[in-house]
Amino acid sequence: MIGNKPGRQEYEQHRRLHYRGSGLSDMILGGQDGLVNVLGVILGVAAAAGEPQLIIAAGLAATFAESISMGAVAYTSAIADRDYYHGEMERERGHIREFAEIEREEIRRIAAEKGIEGELLDTLVAHITADESRWIDVMMAQEFQLAPVDERGALRRSFFVAIAAIAGSLIPLLPFLILPVSQSIVVSIILTGAALFAVGVYKAHIISIGRWYRSGFQMAAIGILAALAGYLIGLSFQVPAS
Repeated sequence: MIGNKPGRQEYEQHRRLHYRGSGLSDMILGGQDGLVNVLGVILGVAAAAGEPQLIIAAGLAATFAESISMGAVAYTSAIADRDYYHGEMERERGHIREFAEIEREEIRRIAAEKGIEGELLDTLVAHITADESRWIDVMMAQEFQLAPVDERGALRRSFFVAIAAIAGSLIPLLPFLILPVSQSIVVSIILTGAALFAVGVYKAHIISIGRWYRSGFQMAAIGILAALAGYLIGLSFQVPAS
């Protein structure tokens, strides 16, 4: 209710909403990459050779190599962001100590641009600049638009990306385990397109922007077109039947 302080339950619900939104990009990053890349690989191999064992081996190799790579990249990029943040923070600490008046005016300018003025502006500037750590935090967030990176969160994100990539990669590969190659190609494209469409619909639902069917078709079309490039390359290296 408006005017009442939110309780613990309301706070946790609000926090989960933000976490779900942040996890969405990881799911899309890993899942879409796995779906499209592995479909492209197995379609290319199927078009070039058409041997079921070769297709499955190539698909599994692409699945796990891609998943490990995606997870590692997600982690190392987060660590690079962390190191960059700390480097900028130490640089800003030096600026505050050496050019205190200039940096204080930066705080005043930032606050004034947000519509704060008069006595309130003076009080706010004095409050922020009275503590060096608080001063640095405000400058990092407001001037440089940077946020600290949690290393445990980076590990969780890399794991989530890798798992999403494995799950996405197995979808186009499954038909080749149970069906003839000619049928598997069609079924794999249909399954992958349906999975990409579902991811697009879920994205539209979570962010509440755009029409769900447009988001789904866009995701499916981009993914299938990218994967078909692998098929066309495979055709150009087609091995004649013996």
